[in-house]
Amino acid sequence: MTIPVIRPWLGEEEAQAAAEAVRSGWVAQGPRVAEFEKAFAAQAGAAEGVAVSSCTTALHLALHLLGVGPGDEVVVPSFSFIATANAARYVGATPVFADVDPLTGNLTPDTIEAVLTPKTVAVIGVHQGGVPFDVDALDAVCSKHSLALVHDSACAAGSTYRGKPVSASASLAAWSFHPRKLLTTGEGGMLTTSDSDRAARLRRLREHGMSVSAADRHASSGVKLESYDEVGFNFRMTDIQAAIGLVQLAKLPSVIARRRELAERYHKLLAEIDGLRWVGDPDYGTTNYQSFWVVLPDSYPGTVVDVLEGLLARGVSARRGIMAAHLEPAYSGVDLPVTEHLTARSVILPLFHQMTEAEQDTVVTALAEIVR
Repeated sequence: MTIPVIRPWLGEEEAQAAAEAVRSGWVAQGPRVAEFEKAFAAQAGAAEGVAVSSCTTALHLALHLLGVGPGDEVVVPSFSFIATANAARYVGATPVFADVDPLTGNLTPDTIEAVLTPKTVAVIGVHQGGVPFDVDALDAVCSKHSLALVHDSACAAGSTYRGKPVSASASLAAWSFHPRKLLTTGEGGMLTTSDSDRAARLRRLREHGMSVSAADRHASSGVKLESYDEVGFNFRMTDIQAAIGLVQLAKLPSVIARRRELAERYHKLLAEIDGLRWVGDPDYGTTNYQSFWVVLPDSYPGTVVDVLEGLLARGVSARRGIMAAHLEPAYSGVDLPVTEHLTARSVILPLFHQMTEAEQDTVVTALAEIVR
């Protein structure tokens, strides 16, 4: 049997929670969504949570809320899933790609300042693979140039920055609950914010700009007529998803503890492969190890595809490292040497809650055979 790169930790408790939501008769956005928003915001160190249909729609809403639009530029890392750049396009703005730090894979003040123009209005910083970016440093450079900073925290549930939840200080942070994430609702996302007025507007925007939510209207003992004061979107989460999310949220601390335990064991085992480099904690925070990626030794003459094929032949499913969006046909025209090196030479290894030491040994042995 092939060892998967990821396996969501889902069980009977999630199945029962989803079934209870179905039996309740309330399956669309409703009371469970509101409960999940409060619980997740508390875990993230934020005042407010606004559940949405995906992290991509969360990023889209964040930029829309900030008034970003045609003629504006948004600095983003190319070293990220393409949704980060796409969000700027959705509001009519131009994504401008910046390079990243070779160790963390994240934006830095220097890489941001290298691409600023008079049209720049915002930066989307990504906590890539769960590795936190230096929040204070990016806050400082954005403040210096009067730029909005949006946290793309898609991978970062449970990561920390200076002892606190990674995006606790964020004005706006977008989160993902895709099955590859530590906390999954199947699909789904969340925006967290410290601003209650922003949260209220975001809740209207995710539901077509409706002044009174469907849940509030149905819960009312009287007649409530809604109005539509601005153009909104259909970015809602369902109560079935939220029910699963509440169960998953309770598991999050143990998921992170297990992943960090397995990652530490990876560190010790992989140290036997000369020249191999792997992801780890930066000095200012901790990663949740949402992805365990390694950078191949410079001495290895093969490609990432060679490694992936070699691993698969030995019963191990891995993935290429984080993509470089600027190399895709939809985007082009810039030179980002660090991003291009990391994308060309990195591999994501299997890491999941139920992983056994025997499976981990198989992965390391297989990789060592290929690289050596």
